[in-house]
Amino acid sequence: MKKPSLLVIFLTVFLDLVGFGIVLPLLPVYSENFGANGFLVGVIMASFSAMQFLFAPMWGRWSDKVGRRPVLLISNFGSAVSYALFAVASGMKGETALWMLLASRIFAGICGANIAVAQAYIADITPPEDRSKRMGLIGMAFGLGFILGPALSGLSLAGFNVFGLKFNGFGSTGPGWVAAAMCFGNFLLTLAILPESRQPSSEHAAERPRLAQWTHTLARPQVGLLVWLFFLATFAFTCFETTLGLLVSETFNLDIHKPDDAKIIGYLFAYCGLIGAFVQGGAIGRAVKKLGEPKLIAVSLLFTAASLAPLPFVRSWGALLGVLALLAIGSSLARAPIFGLISILTPANEQGATIGVAQSFGSLARIAGPIFAGSLFHLHPSWPYLACAGVSLAAGLLAWGKLHHAVGKSLLVTETKNETAL
Repeated sequence: MKKPSLLVIFLTVFLDLVGFGIVLPLLPVYSENFGANGFLVGVIMASFSAMQFLFAPMWGRWSDKVGRRPVLLISNFGSAVSYALFAVASGMKGETALWMLLASRIFAGICGANIAVAQAYIADITPPEDRSKRMGLIGMAFGLGFILGPALSGLSLAGFNVFGLKFNGFGSTGPGWVAAAMCFGNFLLTLAILPESRQPSSEHAAERPRLAQWTHTLARPQVGLLVWLFFLATFAFTCFETTLGLLVSETFNLDIHKPDDAKIIGYLFAYCGLIGAFVQGGAIGRAVKKLGEPKLIAVSLLFTAASLAPLPFVRSWGALLGVLALLAIGSSLARAPIFGLISILTPANEQGATIGVAQSFGSLARIAGPIFAGSLFHLHPSWPYLACAGVSLAAGLLAWGKLHHAVGKSLLVTETKNETAL
């Protein structure tokens, strides 16, 4: 029997996110080229997160019942199909192209909701004391995928000419086909070398409708608090992602419609992504050992608040890079310990369902955050940053005051039960 591999699950998430990153920068451009108005562009962009909100708990709950491997196989194959639909839509025109584009994003969102299953897989094969560290691998895969994806998007679309090596690109349909090929390769990789992590003898969780599963998860005090903290952390960071390009353009007199200026915005996101990947790939384990998950979550939220508040007032590139580094560190420190604790506090037969609920709340934050930030930014550029700094500060204080004692007691009970069983 094959041994479960963290490397394989890392590659599974990484390749999935590369495919997502290839397509993401082209969505607004293609939508407008096909005649979409601003509202429809927003619907197409939001449809992915909306489907993740609805389907993450379903995938997670199903993986608790039938195993992680079959769910990952189905969702990876479905992702390949969704990007093939995107490629076909990219070569069409008019209203038909728009509807095909929307369908591809809806299908991609449904299949992309499998991140909860990947996290449940890690929880299955990792002892509790190492879960936060290994959950950081998921965040690292996210960061690296988002960095590499847009770069491959530009290369597959327009090609390159470097040191005499010339590639003309594949044209408008190229990014979709490249993303589809990568996701299909991901499916083949999973099929060939990813073993099942869920033991056949494991007890199955009770069958619950979607709303009942959310209610059941949120009704557990410690887990419910962690889910809400993840929502608030994601909400604040999504507001930053939505408006950073607008803020930097206004502060430093850039024109994002000019390729050279647009590249600067891309470099800033890549800079944040690299720092985040480094933190989640290496520093998380040491930070958890030194502070413990509850304190680390609180510190990460306070770091985020301390970086969001001054961001709209910086006037030099050096100061901007410094604040963005602090923000990247703060936001990167939160995700892994939150999901590490959720997995520790959740019974083995409910890992997928519970993590799925948490992921669905993250998707909800990614829907609400851009709407909130965009509306406030047009009133005054500093308002979304100050508001989200306040949200992060309140969440950090809540985590510091409530999470440490509540989780400490719960973990003590868990350890006592384990010792008694032994």
